[in-house]
Amino acid sequence: MSSESEPQAGAGIETVQIVIDSLLNAGVKHIFGVPGAMIDSVFNALVDHPEIKVVVCRHEQNAAFIAAAVGRLTDRPGVCIATSGPGTSNLCTGLITATDEGAPMVAIVGSIKRAQAAKRTHQSMRSLDLLAPVTKKAISAVVADQVAEIMVDAFRTASAFPRGATAVSLPIDVMTAGVQSSIPAFPPSAFIPPEYGAAPEESLAQAAELITCAKFPVLFLGARAADAPVVDAIHAFLREYPIPVIETFQAAGCISKELVHLFYGRIGLFRNQPGDRLMQHADLVITVGYDQAEYDANKWNSANRSAILHLDTARADLGASYNPKIELLGSLTRNLTALTTILTTTSATVARPQDTPAAQAIYADFHAWQASPSAAAPSHQHHTSNSAVHPLYFIQLLQSLIPENTTVISDVGSVYIWLSRYFYSYSPKTFLVSNAQQTLGVALPWAIGASLCQSPTPCARKVVSISGDGGFLFSGQELATAVKHECNITHFIWNDGTYNMVAFQEESKYGRSSGVEIGGVDFKAYAEAFGAKGITVTGSAGMKSAMKKALGHEGVCVVDLKIDYSGNHALMEHVVEDSIW
Repeated sequence: MSSESEPQAGAGIETVQIVIDSLLNAGVKHIFGVPGAMIDSVFNALVDHPEIKVVVCRHEQNAAFIAAAVGRLTDRPGVCIATSGPGTSNLCTGLITATDEGAPMVAIVGSIKRAQAAKRTHQSMRSLDLLAPVTKKAISAVVADQVAEIMVDAFRTASAFPRGATAVSLPIDVMTAGVQSSIPAFPPSAFIPPEYGAAPEESLAQAAELITCAKFPVLFLGARAADAPVVDAIHAFLREYPIPVIETFQAAGCISKELVHLFYGRIGLFRNQPGDRLMQHADLVITVGYDQAEYDANKWNSANRSAILHLDTARADLGASYNPKIELLGSLTRNLTALTTILTTTSATVARPQDTPAAQAIYADFHAWQASPSAAAPSHQHHTSNSAVHPLYFIQLLQSLIPENTTVISDVGSVYIWLSRYFYSYSPKTFLVSNAQQTLGVALPWAIGASLCQSPTPCARKVVSISGDGGFLFSGQELATAVKHECNITHFIWNDGTYNMVAFQEESKYGRSSGVEIGGVDFKAYAEAFGAKGITVTGSAGMKSAMKKALGHEGVCVVDLKIDYSGNHALMEHVVEDSIW
């Protein structure tokens, strides 16, 4: 019999204390947000609970970003908090990014008195109508006795696959004026969602037969494959049955150095990578934790030639280009382990497509960039000291100067394409991007979340974040937050004075660009105004010494560098055409 008791009706408990007890029982260590009159009762109660660190942010959207990063990295929901009206609406971009990209988080928002809900009043808003489309679930407390149940449900729903954001709306009159509940917070065990089991044995047997019959099987890893237990099961499968592997951008880090000889890169956005060419040879694609929002199936299976084996916690989203032969639903770890066991027990033989001339040529092409002049030292490029930094040179230099377990975070923009294609990561969740929503401005807030949730010592290890000059200014005010909470972050700004990812695609479509010119910011002075260290790189020849200095700085450092985007048009060229076996 469990030593933990179920919630029992009894003497009244202040409603705000139920919220605090729920946060404590959920294991919350940080809460990120901006205060306001409709939610100040929670902020006031948190003063008496220093075991939860309150991180006051400069914008609610960034609070949601930071909370989502904590959820993504710890697998336990991060928490953000905001007041009514625009405080709530400002959360929405962060909430949809978390929901669409599988980051568990809970948003707590204040709202007006229940008696005013049907009329126009100060900061009145149909908040649930606003929050419902950007979360897995949004609910408002109507009476005090609901609060405990609503809080535990929010955490369980956020943590259940597919993970995402939930929102709890707390009317001010439910939280204050002596309102009490007779139902206390649920115990810690209640905040842990149930585990998933394996698929039926018959389905597993059919999947194993599908694998053994394939002549060119390819393993395609999606975002939900990037949890540590799943990665261990993937590695165990590949050690026994080595087949080619590709990743979506959000699955970065699933393949270790030991198995990198099987890795053919990441695919996404434009259909022109070595992995896209590899997929044209596949007669079986084994998808693990893949969501079509990461890279639409009609980009890699438009001719519907490849058989698909779907492994996920969620059923397949069927379409003309994604119609799996078999779906193995449930625990990814258990289903991968069961497949490995069945194949081993039956002494099955699995094809090794990586030994074919076609795969070997694709693999060589995937690694060819490392020997290109653009990735070489400036002295070998005949660059002048004032020349801009080529993305490949930056990536190769950064890769050589940081420990392999460093968390590296990319913002969206041209920077995201270059890094997602060429930056190597050998551990899950050590390279983070926003891919499904492509949300601009996430890099610095995510870096703050990554720095604060490190264990055992918060902020000890360096976190690296990278953005364009446009994306940085979406959330640059959070430098104040990063400095105040002693984060250890080096942030690089790839500066070209434009919204470049938009610019080069417009130029491809129309022969010119419009609405993309920005610039005019002294980022070194900007960083120093917040108490961070600022560095300006004047040319590629000074990049190595500046990068070493920036990475060695304890605390927050911002590096402004002029980036060479002259090769960006090639990012969307040479699209792979459908081929016939």
